[in-house]
Amino acid sequence: MTTLMMKLSLTVLLAGILAGALPRGVVGQNCGCSAPNNVSVADIVTEEFFNGIINQAAACCEGKKFYTRERFLTAVGSFPQFGRMGSEDDSNREIAAFFAHVTHETGYFCYINEINGALLKDYCDTFNNQYPCVARKAYHGRGLNQLSWNFNYSLAGKAIGFDGLDSLKTVTTDPIVSFKTALWYWVNFVEPVMSQGFGATIQAINGAIECKERNPPVQA
Repeated sequence: MTTLMMKLSLTVLLAGILAGALPRGVVGQNCGCSAPNNVSVADIVTEEFFNGIINQAAACCEGKKFYTRERFLTAVGSFPQFGRMGSEDDSNREIAAFFAHVTHETGYFCYINEINGALLKDYCDTFNNQYPCVARKAYHGRGLNQLSWNFNYSLAGKAIGFDGLDSLKTVTTDPIVSFKTALWYWVNFVEPVMSQGFGATIQAINGAIECKERNPPVQA
């Protein structure tokens, strides 16, 4: 998919999420504060919001019983800054952007593993000697944001509390960890560029693929 096509598809998806699920009448200005605001993520990511996404996946999808709103909210508890920076409008935009991306990555929460990921590429970046790949391990996309590459697995594992280089399948067997890896990546590498527009979030997630760059130090 070209960068333009991906931007268009994600923008349409984002607009749909904003129009169809987020609470109405939320207004405010970005005060530039560094402390989290008083927005409740649970009040924005309602059952209707979450089900409006996952119900579009086929009943046979592996993610249907793996990804749940309750598990998402449990994982969010470890990232109090997620969706709570700036104004209430900023919170709405960030949460909508996050769900636009993960919906795109998982096919409406259908997939846990990258389709044919292990057959296509092992995603071992030998330039990152600090995060040596384990033999016979494939660091292809897994989880809500399709976490990829050995360095991402290692960093996420250290931050969340699992062996990202050797026990990488934890992302596909523990749904809380799966949500946490997506949130970890988002708050560290996507949230900081939210003010630059939606295109910047695409580059932060898939820049090396969509923008024809060499793999940056951290890339989902």
